[in-house]
Amino acid sequence: MMIKKIWDRLMNREVISYLIFGVLTTAVNWVVYSLMVKSGTDYRIATAVAWAVSVLFAFLVNKIFVFQSYDLHPGIIAKEAVSFTACRILSGIMEMVFMVIMVSWLSWNEYGSKVLVSVVVVIANYVFSKLFIFRKHEKNPCKER
Repeated sequence: MMIKKIWDRLMNREVISYLIFGVLTTAVNWVVYSLMVKSGTDYRIATAVAWAVSVLFAFLVNKIFVFQSYDLHPGIIAKEAVSFTACRILSGIMEMVFMVIMVSWLSWNEYGSKVLVSVVVVIANYVFSKLFIFRKHEKNPCKER
């Protein structure tokens, strides 16, 4: 009974769409990277460009489809975009640190570690987006008069 309550709470439109668009974001990253490497671009540059394109894609789909943040005022978009990018940089650093700890220090399997770290990073990115970037603001009743 408790597991069903947890499942029902976790499996909602927002979480499911976040996961779907997360898969699509990963696909965007891989496609951009592959196309650039196949065209002769150095893998390091291809990695950076693929990351940037996938973060832009993720920002747009998270803003519009996942968290339904429809405020298109330039100041709001800029604030959300900067926060989103900063949080993705933070989660990227977190991913690197966790991988070094698990693989280099603890001698864990690198692929198992990557799976575990990926789960943690996906959850962290969702929490960052939900609580800090695209949080819903209640309307001020004093301004509606």
